[in-house]
Amino acid sequence: VSTQSTGIANECLKAFDGNGVEVTYKPGLSKTELLDIIPEYNGLIVRSATKVTADVIKTAVNLEIIGRAGTGTDNIDHNAASEAGVVVMNTPGGNTNSAAEHTCALILAMCRNLPNRHNDLMKGKWSRINGIELEGKTIGIVGLGRIGMIVAHRMQAFGMKTVGYDPFVSANVAAERGVEFMQLEDMWPICDFLTIHVPLLTSTKHMINRKVLENCKQGVRIVNCARGGIIDEEALLESLNDGKVACAALDVFEKEPPASDSALIQHPNLIATPHLGASTAEAQIRVAREIAEQFLALRDSKSSFGCLNAPLLRDVCGDPSKA
Repeated sequence: VSTQSTGIANECLKAFDGNGVEVTYKPGLSKTELLDIIPEYNGLIVRSATKVTADVIKTAVNLEIIGRAGTGTDNIDHNAASEAGVVVMNTPGGNTNSAAEHTCALILAMCRNLPNRHNDLMKGKWSRINGIELEGKTIGIVGLGRIGMIVAHRMQAFGMKTVGYDPFVSANVAAERGVEFMQLEDMWPICDFLTIHVPLLTSTKHMINRKVLENCKQGVRIVNCARGGIIDEEALLESLNDGKVACAALDVFEKEPPASDSALIQHPNLIATPHLGASTAEAQIRVAREIAEQFLALRDSKSSFGCLNAPLLRDVCGDPSKA
């Protein structure tokens, strides 16, 4: 079942076809409609716009698994799912390249503030305003997982120095990919660009806040294609206003969609896109196919890849230590 208006790619349905899984495809369901039908189902597949809240999970008396066709799962109540014995699964690699490419596109757009120059031309203005080059600049990458490492590789091709931090990546592994590992407090003051590639957790909410921005290099440029809420938007607006942040590019927001008349959205040095990181035809095909394949692999006790509340897997797949 999908409640996202854009639905799930047909590859998901094709993967289930012939594998003994009855699929109901219902894009565009409201929460009320979802609550009405969810008791019938053993599995639920969603994208980012569908909120699988505690009341949805409580109502879903036969639910065994929730699949997110994509990476981020902050739209799913993990605690409620775990308490109900429901497995939560995502497709961590399906939209990696698309998100990385969108990050790079926004970095390039910030260098010349392309949206403003385009808008000037539409108004009949020939505004040949100087931008900046990437070569020789330092980019700080917060989160050195799949997406962060691809962004590092792409930016190295522009001649940028890449530095980064990730609590789960060693300095040696980072160095193998051409990234100098740094602690965050050492990274803030030296970076010309910052890009965020971490999940939204209690520990990362407002990770980029007033104190961090005060410690950043004057004129830093910041991009976030990860999750809204990692950057304190009020603090970011203040830093844009006083020039500490020269430009910011956001694909994600604390509230989506954000109010179109908000001071942040209207700021001339903000580039905003409507959560497009995974919105490519290729990524949607990959995540749709992968979530179906992972469902089937878990059902058949072949693999638990993508499962996020791992303690439940002992009950679903059995104790691996006794295999």
